[in-house]
Amino acid sequence: MSALGHGVQEAFWMFYQTFWALVLGFTLSGWIQAFVPKSAMAKTLGDHRAATAGKSMFFGAISSSCSYAASALAHSLYRKGADFTSSIIFMFASTNLVADLAIVMWRLLGWQFAVAEIVGGVFMSILLWLLLPILFPDQKIVHLPFLGQQEEPRSSQAKISDAAGFTIGDFKMMRVELLIGFIVAGILSTTVPTSLWSHLFVRGDSWWSQVEGAVIGPLIACITFVCSVGNVPMAAALWHDGISFGGTISFIYADLLSIPLLLIYRKYYGKKITRKLFFVFWATMSAAGFVVGEIFSTFKANPMGRMLMSGDQHFSWNSTTYLNLFAIVVSATLYTLYRKNLGKSEEFAVDPICGMQVRIADAPQMARINGANYYFCMEKCKEEFIARAQ
Repeated sequence: MSALGHGVQEAFWMFYQTFWALVLGFTLSGWIQAFVPKSAMAKTLGDHRAATAGKSMFFGAISSSCSYAASALAHSLYRKGADFTSSIIFMFASTNLVADLAIVMWRLLGWQFAVAEIVGGVFMSILLWLLLPILFPDQKIVHLPFLGQQEEPRSSQAKISDAAGFTIGDFKMMRVELLIGFIVAGILSTTVPTSLWSHLFVRGDSWWSQVEGAVIGPLIACITFVCSVGNVPMAAALWHDGISFGGTISFIYADLLSIPLLLIYRKYYGKKITRKLFFVFWATMSAAGFVVGEIFSTFKANPMGRMLMSGDQHFSWNSTTYLNLFAIVVSATLYTLYRKNLGKSEEFAVDPICGMQVRIADAPQMARINGANYYFCMEKCKEEFIARAQ
């Protein structure tokens, strides 16, 4: 119990050191989502040419970093007319090229990991662009009727309120993943003996350690059930306990490979396609982790230390404290704007299950119950809502 308590304490200080970075990241993501609408995405992603793949990466980078939301939106885009390859690239970019993830990684793991995440995200997108048309040549587009309404021009003040809604909605969507990620990372770093990890990971920066880490990293991510920004604290614990640089990066890439998401893919695309996607994603993530690790090794840019960036485990008046206080003020302001605008916008709805803000014009899922329309960020939320309503 004492070790467990130390693990929870470690988790708190990891959260304390990254709180302002989380607020900054979510705020930037919400701002971008509010000012860059997605209603025309499906029309512009109708093929998998190089230019279209670039657009997929851009649209993904300005979307929510939540893995569940990314998978739902990618599937929605695909069914509304987007190319299958472009939809998958969009999904990968949504979880690897977004601002909030890079900021938290930089704060918790160091700038090398943040840069590696972006480089690897681009590499994976290119690799998927080359592989998916060959491996999935028969994927057909199933056009669905338009679910929502056309977007109306919005004033700057209205868009600021929208940004607050996206910021708070994204946080509510990912709060469980974040909580689990920090707690598990703290417990792993304090309770699992180093000897256990030494048997699992090949130590050092050798070629073999990079290969082994890149291959095993996604498999660890697959069974941990933690995704999105929540897997960064766990990555920090794995890095601290001996997995290679490339393996750590591969683990972070693999938030799209967790078991809950694989079950969602099976529902979206069927068992056969999901099995193929699992091996394609695993190979792509492992290859990207290995290549990025080798690139950083070549330029001698690998992180040198393996310390968890939890800092001093006590309160003091330093830059982190001041930044956290400012982040609290920003969070309170955003939440006030969110509550003030809640239910008043005709363009947006709130997912009644997870609390995420959904733009009605491009809502991934909708249900009409007792004469009222409800909009959802993904099919899982819709099914849970319908089950509760019965």
